[in-house]
Amino acid sequence: MSPAGRPVVSVLSPRLGLALTLFLPLLSVPASAQPQFHAMFQDHAVLQRGQPVEVWGTAAPGAALVVRFDSGEVPARADDAGRWRATLPAHAPGGPYTLSVADAGGAGQTVQDILVGDVWFCSGQSNMVQQVNRALDSESEQRNATDRDIRMLTVQNDTALSPQSQFLRPVRWQPTSPETVGDFSAACYFTARELKKTLNIPMGLVVAAWSGSKIQAWTAEDVLTARKDNVETLEVLRLARTDAGAALKAWARVWENWWRSRNSGAAEPWRQSGGGTWSSVPALTAWENWGVPELSAYNGMVWYRTRLMLSAEQARRPATLHLGRIDEVDQAWINGRMVGTGSGAGDLRHYTVPAGVLRAGDNDIVVNALDTYGAGGMAGPAEAVRLELQGAAPIPLTGWRYRLDTSGEKQPPRAPWEPTAGLSIIHNAMVAPIGPYTLKGALWYQGESDTGEPQLYADRLGALAGQWRRQFGNATLPVFVAQLANYGAPPSRPAESGWADLRAAQAQAVARDPHMGLAVAIDIGDRYDIHPTNKQELGRRFARAIRHVVFGAPEPPSGPVAVAARRIDATTVEVRFSDVTGALTAYSNARPIGFELCGRAAGACRYVDARIATANTVLLSIGAGAADRVRFCWADSPVCTLFDGAHLPAGPFERPVTP
Repeated sequence: MSPAGRPVVSVLSPRLGLALTLFLPLLSVPASAQPQFHAMFQDHAVLQRGQPVEVWGTAAPGAALVVRFDSGEVPARADDAGRWRATLPAHAPGGPYTLSVADAGGAGQTVQDILVGDVWFCSGQSNMVQQVNRALDSESEQRNATDRDIRMLTVQNDTALSPQSQFLRPVRWQPTSPETVGDFSAACYFTARELKKTLNIPMGLVVAAWSGSKIQAWTAEDVLTARKDNVETLEVLRLARTDAGAALKAWARVWENWWRSRNSGAAEPWRQSGGGTWSSVPALTAWENWGVPELSAYNGMVWYRTRLMLSAEQARRPATLHLGRIDEVDQAWINGRMVGTGSGAGDLRHYTVPAGVLRAGDNDIVVNALDTYGAGGMAGPAEAVRLELQGAAPIPLTGWRYRLDTSGEKQPPRAPWEPTAGLSIIHNAMVAPIGPYTLKGALWYQGESDTGEPQLYADRLGALAGQWRRQFGNATLPVFVAQLANYGAPPSRPAESGWADLRAAQAQAVARDPHMGLAVAIDIGDRYDIHPTNKQELGRRFARAIRHVVFGAPEPPSGPVAVAARRIDATTVEVRFSDVTGALTAYSNARPIGFELCGRAAGACRYVDARIATANTVLLSIGAGAADRVRFCWADSPVCTLFDGAHLPAGPFERPVTP
């Protein structure tokens, strides 16, 4: 099943086809339609305090309406398509109130128990998804979650090829209780709970997050277009709205041209000749289980192929290719023509074979499987791997052979309709329907899936923040970013790190924008678990950054920040920090560890001795070697021991060393 609980049946997920179908009826409303609110406005909702608040919904075309809230009312009129919008005046925190809309005849909708407070939008991938029931001390946290002034709404996972004005599945506001909090985002909930310690007002929390998702899936198409980001793949996305078959052909050209550009002159594995040496597949299980040393911890692409003999009569029949489960992304060809692409470790692959692809005699079936994390490859079960011909018994597909992709590439292009790695499709179904709901700010915890392209992330994150500001009608909407936590084996020598580069990109995006804040998490991760459970401390750090950026609290927002590195003599480099509470201190040692000095070339780094010289400076011993730049805590899972008086870590950084 797909992440949304629907089977994958062809190149385009049925979620996408369903989304496109559901979007069209929203363009017209029956002439007799009773006035209704959009789904964001329902019992237990929270409206933003201190700002005019937009409310909207549907009614009979042209209907004159009255929207009532608390003791006030505002007029509205439905347009020719039956859509209406009204603006409520700014309101102080409080409640509960009643919100209603009615036409001249008194027909309409009333929603109850509405509070006014601060509304926060929480988005990202699995570390924003991670629920309270998977956080530290979860039983106690759930048992004591009794503040009903914290209201929660979770948008269900869905994708769409075009922006939606309504959610594809129901959403519901829920007051916090031991029964409701367990499945809610821990990072979002603990942030609100922490804020309430100094802001005794209601909190509304809207979560739209999806495990494993890349930032571009959350980015609107117009933003990607303006940035000229993935131009070819965007064209495929647009084509998919009207012609799935043509879109698959276009996608095949994009993917195959990408492969050729990295394998100049090599035989194309999806064609019958195949090229290279192919070995027998031991079993349709994860390749890590085959006992093949080079695959025991392999992340990347593997090619599979098998052959099938068909009669002329069989080749004429409509057919479906079934490939079982594949972890995690695949492209499939028959006789050199791409017939489908899919993603998702638990999803069964079913691809309709276009007419004319099968032929009498030998048929070549080729699958490229990409794995980026954990187990990988064709996982069966064997009985699910077959070719179904209409009106005939299924033909099992056996005799599979494999070879590693010789290019060594781990970042191939991803199909634009892929749920977590596509373009705009999560935004279209999960964020666009929220509309211009008035917010206080947004929290973002994402980046693990983008560590392969860290050089693009700072600009992409800035563009996403701008997109949200336009959608939610606030040019200075505060956006707060959780910097990636430590994960994986700690380093024993300096090395390059996509995770470190991504953290630097997150910090760069925040530094550029006065309305953004950073929650440093380099010390609260788990080397064995990409989903650290200490979301309580993350919530405290989010709340600290919010108090500084939004409410002007004098305390530094996120702990010590390196602002300069200079060579003060032939043997010493000085690193100066800002945002230090009290004074710098080293944990578990007289001196901090994790500092590197580097030459200009990549890979020219070495660990160096460091000592705290003043409340906000650290001195590094140059020793033997170049000192053109300094790095600190630069690894996937570094051990960082430099903190300040607020027990906040100095964030990872790389800076040039000035004379």
